[in-house]
Amino acid sequence: MSHFSRIKTRITDKDFLVKALNFLGYSAQENVLLHIEGNHGVDHADEHVEVAVTHDVGFKKINDGTFQLIAELDTWEEPFPIERFLQKVTQAYAKCIVEETVKSKGFEVVTESKSVDNTIEIIAEKW
Repeated sequence: MSHFSRIKTRITDKDFLVKALNFLGYSAQENVLLHIEGNHGVDHADEHVEVAVTHDVGFKKINDGTFQLIAELDTWEEPFPIERFLQKVTQAYAKCIVEETVKSKGFEVVTESKSVDNTIEIIAEKW
């Protein structure tokens, strides 16, 4: 039976989340109702999310101020597991925060590299 799965994240800022998703090539949409197409005429409750990736994958802000990933795992179409998707989003989210923070402090990113283990190294300088 289809249902929305929920995965807690440490993501707290919607603007950086949208930037991270766009950076990864997803077309993030804000304030959307997720919907599961029911089998055999069975309707499932829609879920309002602040940021959606598809009609059945999105992020909802919960009471503690973090975003929760909400996804219908039976219809997941990416060639990698949802956990890997969340790792990619979290890394891109952190990268966006670091870049914005160094920029606001007067630094400029001069190089960025990604290692074999997907670690990102950012070098910034200030004159």
